This record gives sequence, structure tokens and C-alpha cells, in this order.
Amino acid sequence: MTVGSSDAQWFKSSYSGGNDECVEVAWLGDGRVGIRDSKNPVGPALVFTTGEWSVFTAGVRGGGLDRPAV
Repeated sequence: MTVGSSDAQWFKSSYSGGNDECVEVAWLGDGRVGIRDSKNPVGPALVFTTGEWSVFTAGVRGGGLDRPAV
């Protein structure tokens, strides 16, 4: 899905350190959450429902999405 800049205000995490290799997030007006590559702001975005976003962020915070050691 492409989410136009008029539809959303995109932001980067405060942990991004200001580099250009980040994802950006937008709270969309209909309760969905958009995610896009900061290097390609006119490209496609992933769009999550608020429930999906909550599950995803809980997994990140809890370490459930950490890469296994090899």
C-alpha cells in the first residue's frame, strides 16, 4: 500500500541516531499504523491494524523477535 504524505505524518524513532537507514512510522487517521523505509519515502508502506501493531511491538520489547545466536 502506498500512503501519501498528505495522509500521514511520518517519524523516526528517537533511537535512530539520525542516520538514513531507518524505518519510519505514521499513525494513520483510521486507526492503522504505517511503516516505511526512510530511504524510499514514496515507495510502498506496510500497514498494520492497532491490534497487529500492539502484538508486534510487545514482541520486540519482550525479545521475542531477537535473532538467535549462531
